Amino acid sequence: MNVWMAIGVTVLGCYAVKLAGLLVPAGAMERPFVRRLAALLPVALLAALTAQQTFADGHALVLDARAAGLGAAAVALVLRAPFLLVVAAAVLVTAAVRALGG
Repeated sequence: MNVWMAIGVTVLGCYAVKLAGLLVPAGAMERPFVRRLAALLPVALLAALTAQQTFADGHALVLDARAAGLGAAAVALVLRAPFLLVVAAAVLVTAAVRALGG
């Protein structure tokens, strides 16, 4: 299977998912459970992606400078810091831990 076939299959899959979303009846989207699920699903997916990128290295779990940066971001969020300050804290702590050999 060459690259263009993979791209074509991906395009068709994305189109099918989009079409399936358009075929859902409007009444189904008005249910309270579906509304709550639609509101929470992006947050859960982003949290899972963050955890996977922070604590995984191939097929192994790791605890390195990225975890320290995530911890710094969590502390900044608890202190209700602005988003750019949260990102800056994570970057600075990650860089400092890596510079110190962690």
